[in-house]
Amino acid sequence: MTLWAAKLLMLLSFFRGTPGSPAAQDICVFLGEEEQNRLYEDGDVVIGGLFPLHYRPVSSLPTYRTKPTPIAYKFFISRALRWIQTMIFAIKEINQHSDFLPELKLGFHIRDSSDDIPIALRESLLLVNGQPERGSRVGSESGDKGVERNINESKLSCASVQRSVSPVIIGGAASGVSMALLRSLGSFHIPLVSYFASCSCLSNQQDFPTFMRTMPSDAFQVRALASLVSYFGWTWVGVIGVESDYARFAIQHFLQESVQFGVCVAYTHFYPVNPSRQALDELVDVIQMASSKVIINFCSESEMQVILREIRRRNITDLQWIASEAWATATLLWENFGDLLKGTLGFAIQRVDVIPGLKQHLLSLKPSTVHTSAFLAEFWEELFNCRLNGYACPIMSTRLYPKNLKPQHLVHYMKRANFSVLGTKVSFDQNGDPIAYYDLLNWQRNPDGSLHLVKVGLYDAASPAGSSVVINDSLIQWPFGKQASRSVCSDSCPPGSRIARRKGEPVCCFDCVPCAEGEVSNKSDSLECSRCSKYTWPNKARHHCIPKTIEFLSFHELMGTVLCVVSILGACITLSIITIFFAYKKTPLVRANNMELSFLLLVFLAICFLVGLLFIGEPSDWLCRIRYPAFGISFALCISCLLAKTLVVLMAFRSTLPGSNVMKWFGPCQQRSSVLLGTTVQVIICLIWLLTNPPHANSNTGYHSATIIIECVAGSDVGFWCVLGYIGILACMCFLMAFLARKLPDNFNEAKLITFSMLIFFAVWITFIPVYVSTAGKYTVAVHIFAILASAFGLLFCIFVPKCYVIILKPDKNSKRNMIQR
Repeated sequence: MTLWAAKLLMLLSFFRGTPGSPAAQDICVFLGEEEQNRLYEDGDVVIGGLFPLHYRPVSSLPTYRTKPTPIAYKFFISRALRWIQTMIFAIKEINQHSDFLPELKLGFHIRDSSDDIPIALRESLLLVNGQPERGSRVGSESGDKGVERNINESKLSCASVQRSVSPVIIGGAASGVSMALLRSLGSFHIPLVSYFASCSCLSNQQDFPTFMRTMPSDAFQVRALASLVSYFGWTWVGVIGVESDYARFAIQHFLQESVQFGVCVAYTHFYPVNPSRQALDELVDVIQMASSKVIINFCSESEMQVILREIRRRNITDLQWIASEAWATATLLWENFGDLLKGTLGFAIQRVDVIPGLKQHLLSLKPSTVHTSAFLAEFWEELFNCRLNGYACPIMSTRLYPKNLKPQHLVHYMKRANFSVLGTKVSFDQNGDPIAYYDLLNWQRNPDGSLHLVKVGLYDAASPAGSSVVINDSLIQWPFGKQASRSVCSDSCPPGSRIARRKGEPVCCFDCVPCAEGEVSNKSDSLECSRCSKYTWPNKARHHCIPKTIEFLSFHELMGTVLCVVSILGACITLSIITIFFAYKKTPLVRANNMELSFLLLVFLAICFLVGLLFIGEPSDWLCRIRYPAFGISFALCISCLLAKTLVVLMAFRSTLPGSNVMKWFGPCQQRSSVLLGTTVQVIICLIWLLTNPPHANSNTGYHSATIIIECVAGSDVGFWCVLGYIGILACMCFLMAFLARKLPDNFNEAKLITFSMLIFFAVWITFIPVYVSTAGKYTVAVHIFAILASAFGLLFCIFVPKCYVIILKPDKNSKRNMIQR
């Protein structure tokens, strides 16, 4: 038995009399033929009830030219009879408990709405007008006192009796019927409490201010369904529904809710209540051709049977059904379509296993009491396929509508109801809706083949967002396999990629695009990739940022080691030549070429070789401020010495001319001064550079994204090129002097050697400039070191190796006679 019956039991206890004006005595008179089947028991307040005891086909529109034909009922709905008996039981329980309504007795007036709007409207007007009986009599019956039925079969004559009006109606079952009743009764402020109408449209208090229900609004159901499909990762679902207000509003609300849960609807399709062959084919074609295999169906049990019959005919078996509340517990569907419905999931109103006393009440309806109730008699006839004749007229009371009770006062108190029943708290929000509690049911097959509705989760609308749905996955039995089927438009984008929307398609349909260079995404289905920080870089999968590779010319790598060895080797060779020259310092060859400048040049060349070591290793600010001035000053010393040596040779031959005393200006002191002067200019340039914008270490992340290049930057490019340019000026002057002295008659004239060394020097540094500009990182440093070493070796080998050859291997040529030979 559903929880609404238990809620109704307590809700009726709030129908207390309130101050007001007397009820109107002028009553509208019903002129048509009144429906025969009804249940009535008088009381101080008579509660009206509308229940769909019969289901009838859709009626044709009247022509208003002839009297409408009597309604032919097609189906008797036994479930509605249980609802009726639950209402009767609830009213009796209230009357028997003196603490509920101590001075007020409740009665009931129950009529058949036939689940049809015209009939429901007619019956509701009879309930709220209290029409007098025609063709009835007052009598007594030993059975169920106060239960009434008009009798056409008998010839008894009953007196006319006035029935009490109903200030509140319990009903109707369908949302469409309830809306029609409210539009008629709402003007009279007559409250309508529905036990089964769930359309969210009824929550509109502006249109339906007197509506309440014990059935949760579909807004809760739809939110629960959206949470359910999102929980299992079903982002691509089909939604179908019968053409009714219930399905139309539910699907519209689902489309709104699904966006918040990241769920896309592959298709929506409405079908008629009684679908034709064409309509049925269109529906099943949509289901069969769609890529979505998860279907939510907002319909009742009867429409579902028609759909399943056609699906079975086409042998469509790979579907995951999500049941709306209307058919989530329709066990009769299992008997014919159990193979198609295995694994179905659906939310149902929370059930209570026992309503105290209800079972005894239902069992008390013995065959001897059937004659007192037309509804019970019809149920007996349907159940046992027989015909009962001769019904008794029950007793009817004459206490009328209480003078101090008005329907609009009932609404005020009913909406403020707040109580607990059977361990469940019952309250209503501002729209007259109860807080929703749903059980998540899974359709499973028992060993004997029968249906087992297993509770695998719940939905509590009062819980915080994100925790309202609780599901036990281990209890679920799926249609196929041991896990939920996949229903997505596009596969999930793995970490390292991002979603790229497809133009004109739903948001769940997308392509996966790898993250761009320097960007990562560390979760699935990322909308955007995030850029790594300045000092990090994506790993190969591009889902995590890792520290960038630090690059500089290290002593530990092969290139650094080779350059280091070559630099030290050059310095060692230079020191060896110094040793040789020192050992043979008194020989003509050493003395003839300005011994002092030769030793200075060798020392400065050794320094040039060692300067290359300053360019190897991790740069720092102090190292950067040393290496560039050391490079510039050391080469300025070397070239200045060469310039002085060449100038001395040139002037020495000029001084042999008659009357020339130029050599007195190029003595040892002047030679040292010229070297110092040539170097001082470079020192001044370096000082200005260091004081204005000195070189410094820098972490370069722009040249290669995955690498941090630790490098020395010049600070002032003007300073760097001034240093390099001054060395070039000195080299050009030296080359010019050597070129002028190249044909002097001395056998060991250094001018030729200096000219050749300057050519090598120019070749190296002219090549160095474009290579230096076009490279970056440690290769730029390597090019710089190579240029230093190449130019230093060029000077060393071109000037001093030929002399060492003569000194060591040709000592006979190391004589004064050989030196002056032309």
